[in-house]
Amino acid sequence: MNRRTPMPDSESTAASARLLEDERLIAAVIDIARRAGAAILDVYRSVEIRHSAKADNSPLTAADLRSHQLIVTALARLTPAIPVLSEEAPPVPAAERAGWRCYWLIDPLDGTREFLSRNGEFTVNIALIIDAEPRLGVVHAPVLDRLYWGQPGHGAWRMDGTGRPDAIRARAHAADPVRVVGSRSHRGDSLDAFLARLGPHEFTPIGSSLKFCLIAEGAADVYPRLGPTSKWDTAAAHAVVVAAGGVVVDTAGVPLAYAATGDLRNPSFVAYADRERDWLALLK
Repeated sequence: MNRRTPMPDSESTAASARLLEDERLIAAVIDIARRAGAAILDVYRSVEIRHSAKADNSPLTAADLRSHQLIVTALARLTPAIPVLSEEAPPVPAAERAGWRCYWLIDPLDGTREFLSRNGEFTVNIALIIDAEPRLGVVHAPVLDRLYWGQPGHGAWRMDGTGRPDAIRARAHAADPVRVVGSRSHRGDSLDAFLARLGPHEFTPIGSSLKFCLIAEGAADVYPRLGPTSKWDTAAAHAVVVAAGGVVVDTAGVPLAYAATGDLRNPSFVAYADRERDWLALLK
């Protein structure tokens, strides 16, 4: 976490809104995500990956920390007045976060368990939050050399390698059978109950925020998450899904919110684009 004093709320929000109109911002954040991905791959390709356990028993590797330091330092240079909240930073008291109407929210390495199992299904997530909404999201999958990014109201894109960016759009009408994506590492009884109520479907387990990205590019129809996640796990990919025409809502149908104050955990949620189906009924 950068401990700089942010500018007053109104100035910070206005400045961030202006930043979103500057295409150079997206290019800069994409470059930061790529560089973080390269730092992660340096560790990923080593003979042995050592890890420790955090307070919640989730794993922590040198790759998490290298990515964290690179991103926080780069964002501090890019937007000095906007604070950064990272999963790998020391906890920031809620009182200190209370004035943050605009901040960067990052997960330097989303899917550390996938990283440790070397299946390639992990990502770098960088989101710009303004007034509790993810207004810009960049998701980078280093092993795939694939980038997703989106700005709600302005569109979403995918780019493989250094190729041409392609606009992506979530599927407005679900396939038959419905294509479901879910966690590879955190599947539970609640998901099984959802699938039983859904009926015929195809289920694809995949790690990290790539689940959202499959919704955003129309390769999947619904992603139910009926277990704990943190705001940095979802913010960047949430922006991509919304920018691509989808939604990410809790079990009451309310969009996930990202106010910097209070609890940084998410409620259970579902991501989808087909608004003609009552997905929420399947959660009960």
